[in-house]
Amino acid sequence: PLDSAASSQAQALERLAKSINPKVGIRRSGKSATVCVVAGVTRPSLRCPIFFVGSDGWAAKLSRTDPVGSGPSLLPYGAGAASCFGAANVFRTIFAAQLTGAELDETIDLSLCSYDKTKAGEPGPIDFPVDLGETHLVGLGAIGHGSLWALARQPDLKGRLHVIDHEAIELSNLQRYALAGQAEIGMSKAVLAATALRSTALEVEAHPLTWAEYVARRGNWVFDQVGVALDTAADRLAVQGALPRWIANAWTQEHDLGISRHGFDDGQACLCCMYLPSGKSKDEHQLIAEELGIPEAHEQVKTLLQTNAGVPNDFVVRVATAMAVPFEPLAPFVGQPLRSFYQQAICGGLVFQLSEGSRRVRTVVPMAFQSVLAGIMLAADLVKHSAGFPMSPTTSTRVNLLRPLGSHLHDPKAKDSSGRCICSDDDFIAAYRRKYGERVDQVSDVSAA
Repeated sequence: PLDSAASSQAQALERLAKSINPKVGIRRSGKSATVCVVAGVTRPSLRCPIFFVGSDGWAAKLSRTDPVGSGPSLLPYGAGAASCFGAANVFRTIFAAQLTGAELDETIDLSLCSYDKTKAGEPGPIDFPVDLGETHLVGLGAIGHGSLWALARQPDLKGRLHVIDHEAIELSNLQRYALAGQAEIGMSKAVLAATALRSTALEVEAHPLTWAEYVARRGNWVFDQVGVALDTAADRLAVQGALPRWIANAWTQEHDLGISRHGFDDGQACLCCMYLPSGKSKDEHQLIAEELGIPEAHEQVKTLLQTNAGVPNDFVVRVATAMAVPFEPLAPFVGQPLRSFYQQAICGGLVFQLSEGSRRVRTVVPMAFQSVLAGIMLAADLVKHSAGFPMSPTTSTRVNLLRPLGSHLHDPKAKDSSGRCICSDDDFIAAYRRKYGERVDQVSDVSAA
């Protein structure tokens, strides 16, 4: 800590780090620091690169030269985003030799209310009640955790929130999930989400199901507002297929992260427009079989994925042989669902480590700061939409945390013009109108209100 007032915060951060990795090394002096992040107004006497972070309501702030401090608002969006910008600059500092074009940010002053850097000084509303109505949050992975973190800290929040995810917390999740530690391993992601929100006035309903299972059991197919934090294009298409009234969708990908907003019968791009396949593509089970080094076993992989059955011993042996890595480190995965085995062995980097980097994998796993920022942006848009704030004039907002913050973040994704999308289908449009009434144009102005 840089002063006595920060001592309790330093202790809390140490406990948090150890709850994720009990063996993490902690140094209580900054004398040997190679990079420093300062939250507050104190200027440390260090010779390493320093990033000053702070916030003021919706605004996230960063400077390389002077402390930026923080305002009195309890809104979490600016503060959470500033933390992600700080972490991203630390990452780019440490891995500068391995990254291309990864210059550092000199200053950031960005409002998550408007995503307009020139209007960051406009505070936006900071003291307002929020009624989410009936909202669904689908996908409780790293992005979903970012959303939950922000919603849990939004003042005066009420409504009914359905949290939906069929998976449980695994050890490999802890490095990227903002709300999970060793104690949560094995806990249902949906149950953990409900636990994280218990200090709010929200009525939270946990559904440890897939979206398809939830929709089938629900019976009532009216979905006023859905936040999407899913991993695959196919899953996103399935959500849009249920015809929610309004969708906020968050994503991370290799070069950026972002948020997109979608009505359906408003002349703008729906969620399907964003993810329409442009040609023939391989199914998930084929891609996973290839990643595991056994493309010829794609039918077995398909069966294991569909049944959620545990992988047999001979299957893991086969993967180890194909990957040219020892079986013993993979043996604990015998009996676990294939998706868990794949996520930890391939996405989690275990095979890469066992092969000493010789076995490269194509899977791109986002950094924690990327996923968390996408989740915070998702929560911010759900809150803004529920509160009736003016929304962005464009479908998407994109941020690349491996580069300095761009000057133009809005992406005017157009409605699909091929006629293949369901938002151009008369039957889907009629079904949407039967559910929600005739066409209502979406607000497209953007201001700090």
